[in-house]
Amino acid sequence: MAHIVEKKSKKIKTTGKFIKDFKLNYDLYLLLIPGLALLIIFKYVPMYGVSIAFQDFNIFKGISGSEWVGMDNFIRLFHSEEFYKIFRNTLVISIYKIVFSFPIPILIAIMLNEMKKIAVKRVVQTVIYLPHFLSWVIVGGIFTTILSTNGLINGIIMDLGGESIPFMMSNRWFRSILIISDIWKGCGWGAIVYIAAIAGIDQELYEAAEIDGAGKIRQILHITLPGLSSTIVLMLILKLGYIMVEGQEQVLMMYNPTVYETGDIITTYVYRIGMGKMDYSFSSAVGLLNSVISLVLVWGGNFLSGKLVGKSIW
Repeated sequence: MAHIVEKKSKKIKTTGKFIKDFKLNYDLYLLLIPGLALLIIFKYVPMYGVSIAFQDFNIFKGISGSEWVGMDNFIRLFHSEEFYKIFRNTLVISIYKIVFSFPIPILIAIMLNEMKKIAVKRVVQTVIYLPHFLSWVIVGGIFTTILSTNGLINGIIMDLGGESIPFMMSNRWFRSILIISDIWKGCGWGAIVYIAAIAGIDQELYEAAEIDGAGKIRQILHITLPGLSSTIVLMLILKLGYIMVEGQEQVLMMYNPTVYETGDIITTYVYRIGMGKMDYSFSSAVGLLNSVISLVLVWGGNFLSGKLVGKSIW
């Protein structure tokens, strides 16, 4: 009984604190309303559509009129050999992106920080930022043109006595093209976060290290990287959350049926099944499973980060 009374007392105190804080900062709370409204309308309300994954959805009957089939779509999913292939492709491509794409913005930020000539630094920053503002439609067109059988790269290969390589139609090369194009488009923009984090490091640490005889490499290893550790952990955890959904636009713009074996990922598979074959229930089941896996990855990454390095998002 005393425990219940204590819980009620804490609840009343918490409510009282909130009301008091709201009265003091009501203008800030009012500023939250547009953002919360957008979050609820575009993120939470559409979650009602998740029920399609448990139905034999009929576009004419709608969600409320379609027949419920329980876990049938998921059973069909787990018995599909095609799903395991695209699941493997998704993991492999995402892991490649983390291994090869994730460290590049960190290196760029460190190198830009070490540039002493401001004019050169600004020019380099502008040049490497520009690809971010190009859509994947344009980037896909650029790479397709350059890597086509009559493109620039094959032209150089043939001039050197080699044979033309069908890069965009080769399962051997397609994943590498995805990684390279992802680095080219996103590395400059990704470096912005790390540049801002480096700017927040106390400059007196560098001065003290220089007096003690530490060179640039030692300063980077013992001051810059430790100063970036919190930001790196945060970005890595966020990256883990996008493992199962990242790259949809990129793959859609660059792949074709000849590279489905290595290039088809879960999000493009959902698009093809849902929009192409109009199998909305099955594609919704795939999408729901994908979202659950992403949630587990974020939670697991955050948990491991907290345990191993003592830093986490929550």
